[in-house]
Amino acid sequence: MNVLTFASRKGGTGKSTLAAHLAAHVQRLSASCFLVDDDPQASLTFWNSLRGDSALPLKPVKRTLERTLKKAVRKGAKWAFIDTPANMSAGVTEAVQWATLAIIPCRPGVFDIAAVQETIGFARRARTPYVVVINGAPSRRDGSEAAAVAYTRDCLDRLEVPVWGGQITHRADFSLSLGSGQGVSEYDPDSQAAEEISRLWAAIEKSVDVVRGARTGSAMHRIAA
Repeated sequence: MNVLTFASRKGGTGKSTLAAHLAAHVQRLSASCFLVDDDPQASLTFWNSLRGDSALPLKPVKRTLERTLKKAVRKGAKWAFIDTPANMSAGVTEAVQWATLAIIPCRPGVFDIAAVQETIGFARRARTPYVVVINGAPSRRDGSEAAAVAYTRDCLDRLEVPVWGGQITHRADFSLSLGSGQGVSEYDPDSQAAEEISRLWAAIEKSVDVVRGARTGSAMHRIAA
């Protein structure tokens, strides 16, 4: 089973939002997905409750994360998505250690760049492969990234941080779909928002394939989506 941990010590980066949209996309592709909600805010649990009969298998971490992930394996899940709180508590660090790939959302801006470095530092020490996803970004203009996105990407590149080459743009469809218990791939499959989620998922799958094929490597944290 592949484990994706969504982590960042800064609140409001979009961990729960990305986890929900990607999980709905995976479900639409008919791949088995198990959600683990380890965030006291329980946003992922609330969204999943809105899905009604289409709810995904979900468990909070009641005792240990290991036990929760074993339940996912028993249910035949191919993917486990772990949503974490905005801190670097013992629970978050454990979730990063268990990850096949850690997904670290980062909104464009200097404060977010500063905050994301603590999560990156721990992933590196734990030798957990990770990738930063620029989230909530301004729209591209004439095919070019907004100045804030280009600045963020340049800063992370200079820190030798693997960053997804795309972006998740700030779009109304992302919030509207969650309010109806859907992901954008279900809400409007032909939308630009759905296309961005599809591209992000393709990159994640590619990275996980690389990680799985290079477990004996010496610099796993350098693998990028």
